[in-house]
Amino acid sequence: MSFARAITRSPIPFDAAAGADAAARFAALPAETREVLAGAAGCSSFLRGLMEKETGWLEAALAADPASVLEAEFEALRQVEWTALKGALRQAKRRVALYVGLADLAGVWTLEQVTGGLTDFADLSVDLAMKASMASELRRGKFPGQGEEDLGTAAGMVALAMGKMGAGELNYSSDIDLIMLFDDTRFSDDDYQEARAAFIKATRRMTALLSEITGDGYVWRTDLRLRPDPSVTPVCLSMEAAERYYESVGRTWERAAHIKARPCGGDIAAGEAYLERLRPFIWRRHLDFAAIQDAHDMRLKIKEHKGLHETGCLEGRNLKLGPGGIREIEFFTQTRQIIAGGRDPSLRVRATVPALRRLAETGWIPADLAERFTGHYRALRELEHRVQMVADARTHALPSSDEGFDRIARMCGEGDTARFRREISDRLAEVRADAESFFAPGLKGAKGEGETVEEPEIVSRWRHYPALRSERAQEIFERLKPDLLARLNEAPRPDEALTAFDGFLSGLPAGVQLFSLFEANPNLRALIVDIASTAPALASYLSKNSGVLDAVIGGSFFEPWPGSAKLARSLSDRLEAAGDYEQQLDAARRWQKDWHFRAGVHHLRGIVDASEAGRQFADVAEAVLCGLMPRIVENFARRHGRPPGRGGVAVAMGSLGAHWINARSDLDLIMIYDAEQADTSDGPRPLPATTYYARLTKAILTALTAPTAEGRLYEVDMRLRPSGKQGPVATSLSAFDSYQHKEAWTWEHLALTRARPMAGNAAVGEEVERIRLSVLGAKRDAGKVLEDVRDMRRRLAEAKGQQGPLDVKTGPGGMQDIELVAQAGALLSGARARRTVAQLQAGARLGWLTREEAEQLAAAYRLARSVQSVGRLILEGPLDPETLGQGCCEVLLRETGLESVEALTAALAEKRSAAAGIIDATLERLPPDTAEGAA
Repeated sequence: MSFARAITRSPIPFDAAAGADAAARFAALPAETREVLAGAAGCSSFLRGLMEKETGWLEAALAADPASVLEAEFEALRQVEWTALKGALRQAKRRVALYVGLADLAGVWTLEQVTGGLTDFADLSVDLAMKASMASELRRGKFPGQGEEDLGTAAGMVALAMGKMGAGELNYSSDIDLIMLFDDTRFSDDDYQEARAAFIKATRRMTALLSEITGDGYVWRTDLRLRPDPSVTPVCLSMEAAERYYESVGRTWERAAHIKARPCGGDIAAGEAYLERLRPFIWRRHLDFAAIQDAHDMRLKIKEHKGLHETGCLEGRNLKLGPGGIREIEFFTQTRQIIAGGRDPSLRVRATVPALRRLAETGWIPADLAERFTGHYRALRELEHRVQMVADARTHALPSSDEGFDRIARMCGEGDTARFRREISDRLAEVRADAESFFAPGLKGAKGEGETVEEPEIVSRWRHYPALRSERAQEIFERLKPDLLARLNEAPRPDEALTAFDGFLSGLPAGVQLFSLFEANPNLRALIVDIASTAPALASYLSKNSGVLDAVIGGSFFEPWPGSAKLARSLSDRLEAAGDYEQQLDAARRWQKDWHFRAGVHHLRGIVDASEAGRQFADVAEAVLCGLMPRIVENFARRHGRPPGRGGVAVAMGSLGAHWINARSDLDLIMIYDAEQADTSDGPRPLPATTYYARLTKAILTALTAPTAEGRLYEVDMRLRPSGKQGPVATSLSAFDSYQHKEAWTWEHLALTRARPMAGNAAVGEEVERIRLSVLGAKRDAGKVLEDVRDMRRRLAEAKGQQGPLDVKTGPGGMQDIELVAQAGALLSGARARRTVAQLQAGARLGWLTREEAEQLAAAYRLARSVQSVGRLILEGPLDPETLGQGCCEVLLRETGLESVEALTAALAEKRSAAAGIIDATLERLPPDTAEGAA
């Protein structure tokens, strides 16, 4: 396609005579093209001058395919000798500026193609200028240990494009912002200083080559002031020095600037590795709402420094920095990216329009707002280009005269200047209103607006808590406090809620980030008050793990549970992005806390019941074990080789095996391995198979239970392994088979009814399940089984009796008692079932329990499990009806469907008594198919 066929619009000549001259100069070109040239020359003295200088080149370029013009010019530039580069770059700049300007004015290219073309030329010119500046230094050995063959990677030097260049969004008469770095690891300590001096010298030569104004003009005004502490640091820094600076004193504006950072010349691979190391500085792990205030402060400083306050006048208005200008949209976009990009890598894009689109797609901003901002951004950027094209001026200011506005309006193809001005005013006003609603400080969604809530005495000590030790935290919290107190005052029992909130606040190690999160999200304030007034244990958990609140506003927190498969993929993605082994352990802890908290809040809010919450907690535990175990094995194998034989499998026992745990459950696990065909491992430090799997099991336990900076995952209990505490921590498959068939006690077979291979080698897991079913299906002496069960029941009762009317686990008729008889039913019937209710039904099918008895036991178990599930979620101690808070009572009653705590305790006592009686009777009778033989 030719230029003429791609034209979609045309400027109107402001200077008709100048436009006519240009049209006559290019009389051989199509009429549509001459119309564009006349409009451009009649509005811009700069473009008119370029047309006169590059007449022959332009005629050929306008006849070619627009997609090929710049690349042909770039390729010619790559062939230029270093000594001729100075003039060649300036000629290329003229041609690029001329063609891009015409393609922009004619609508042949979109805004993104225009800014992308300018950026591509900037990248190439920086790379060539850098290498030309270094070529002679390399020949003379000024970079120790580096020769001419290292010129391709600039001997480890890299230019980071910042700002609009980094984002691929250069404007028409833009400066280029660069940070110049070199990879200090390429040089020995003895050579470092000499190399550093050479890099500084090369950088100065490069900037002169680009910025110096000659008779042919200049290439780019080059700004190196975005580097760390530019008043005292050299123009080219070592990567190590830059990293130290950002890790120690890097500020929010520097984080925002690095969103757009991109290696554009020199050693691109070294630059990308440097930015990857800088990722924790740019992208914080938690949602960073404190960045909103920082961005607001930056905006105010710019306005104060530049005098850019709203005046209501368009004359001289700064399109970039003024109210409603381009920077408002960029600040809005980058601040949202900083807030959420640490948790969502899809938001880590450099360009503004794609970032707005991603923010809308992920639910961080409304889609209509993203669409509005995108339209305004493109329109304002194009207007900015017109202002700069007039005379190649480094300006963002609208004209200050009527004549100037007429010129820019015609350049935009608009013949009605008054309408043109109205459209600009409307755009700037709409951008300003949308941006101010986001940035302006002050509490949104406050319940206590316009009213004063008297501060209780407890509030006076809050300012002494660690979370409020900084002035910034105090300032934000003072804005939050009236709303929080109003919400706490509306709780069913305000004093209880206030005390619980006090406990939450006192346990926080820091406050700025969390308070900023509360300030930006009214729903989060409502949730924390809800938790404080109903679940003190959850509030205490939150004070130690406040990062989980990030997930609440992540867009999907209250959506239906995704299921085990999606959870596993989610954790796998998180671990894949985490880096080394220690980072993976921390990533697993953060992921587990997010989803564990989500399951707890859903239960607290009544979105799910105890039965579903228990399955969700089990889903999370299973995902953690399945996700971490391959990585634990991989890390262990680096020292000791791959697992000998077929590998091992972690087998879930107890409640986890039955796929139902509560908010504070331990994990009951055993480890079984198959190494029959291998004696030792094959790594750098090989181990005998028995030792290998014992140590690997301990590594798995450490990964799950050891506290890191992110806390611990779970407590793990391995006492259900063969031979209990006296047995090895890992058991071979053959030993497990032999033990279960020949040596295991009845209680161990009862435990086996709930065993479930969970993580590790699938083939070994299938063998474990085969052994389990073989053991459960074997003929056994029912009388002996029942005698052992009665003995075990007696031992449990002697060890720990019921601790109050709401202790539903221990004692006759409690959960433990019902689980025991259910497992006995599964063992006697040879059933596959692992869950308690299903095992009771198996006992009924056997005829050992009547159907009515099984249903009564199941009903008692469900009620008890509901009470236990709520208690473990909301309280850290035992449930005591005398001291239960109102919020806790409400959750308990909602969960159980009863009208009062008295009714609940009565129902529990009644069902417990009935269950105990059924179990007493059941354990004294043999199943029907064994009674005759016993007689």
